[in-house]
Amino acid sequence: MGMTGQRYSGELNGPVEQRRSGVGRVLVGLRLVAVSAVIGAALAALVVGVILKDVPVLATGGGVLALLVLLAFLGGRRGAGRDAPPVRRTALARIEDLRATGGETADVPVTFRLTVAPEPEDERPAYRVKISQSINLVDIPAYRPRGIAVVEYHPEKPWDVRIVTRPTPEWSRRAEEAQIDSAPESTLVRDPDGGAGAWCLLVLVGLLAGAALVVLSFRGELFASGDAGGSAPKESSSSSASRTFSTSTTVSGPSSSLLTFGRMRVTAMELEARVDSAYVTSLRIEDHRMAVRGDSARPLAETVHLPSLPYELLPGLVREARATLGVREAESWRIDVTPGGGAGVGPRVRVTVSGTEGTAHLDADVTGRITDRRAVGVS
Repeated sequence: MGMTGQRYSGELNGPVEQRRSGVGRVLVGLRLVAVSAVIGAALAALVVGVILKDVPVLATGGGVLALLVLLAFLGGRRGAGRDAPPVRRTALARIEDLRATGGETADVPVTFRLTVAPEPEDERPAYRVKISQSINLVDIPAYRPRGIAVVEYHPEKPWDVRIVTRPTPEWSRRAEEAQIDSAPESTLVRDPDGGAGAWCLLVLVGLLAGAALVVLSFRGELFASGDAGGSAPKESSSSSASRTFSTSTTVSGPSSSLLTFGRMRVTAMELEARVDSAYVTSLRIEDHRMAVRGDSARPLAETVHLPSLPYELLPGLVREARATLGVREAESWRIDVTPGGGAGVGPRVRVTVSGTEGTAHLDADVTGRITDRRAVGVS
């Protein structure tokens, strides 16, 4: 059964349909940009209204957004009530080319280039289309270039085509007897909504354009508001020139003891960053906890400079206190670092250990040199 009578009319109708489709896409794009610009302007109006505390601007932005939501809701309901289920037609198609695009399952994605020949009652010329469909591995040998397949298509969406893998006996017989000429490349139809990236770009451009228009319209008020707000931190900094602070941290996990080499310094630097000051009035270190206190009004001579402390020497002082002060089984230990007693005197380090025998301590200077010992029972 030959099917060539309507092929050449497709060459003439194809460019006309493509021009109409191009004009339609341009109109859709313009409408999309316009709606996106309105949405962007409304969102910007909300933000500007909040910053400037301008109720009319805030109400305008909120009202436009509410109106757009209402229109979208009404349009969706009307469209849902009007749209009928798509009616698909059955036809024959010539396989121009096919290529498996991969897959590790029984159904393999295959890209087909087809010439679809609608039935005469559809009054539509043959046309080219490119589709992708999963085909079972067992059925792939049945599809070959220049072969005939049974397809279903949507009359109003000719690009919506799928191959019927299990056609009826009547359509199978027609496919075996049919001969279909290839349609020209100019008749290739595509999904006009396939370029999702381009549509997203148009939406972004519209949103930014609408927002920029509103922001530029109120740039004078916004910049004046920014300048007024910029002077506030200066007053705040002067009023907060004197402040006290304290913070602590607890370490956990494997090898979490602060006696682990390097752990004390790392933890102290974390506390320094937290309080935003390297100078404190006291530092306390326990097995799993470190705490600092400070007063920004204190002179530097009456503070402890955290980065300059000899953290690497402190674990040795703890071991010395455990071994020499009469506490055989120390249950806990503590290091207290405080400022020196006067100008030119470095920080004082006191290591305290406690156990069943009692409490003892030793004092050292910032170089780790022990200056005093108080064993258990010594007052």
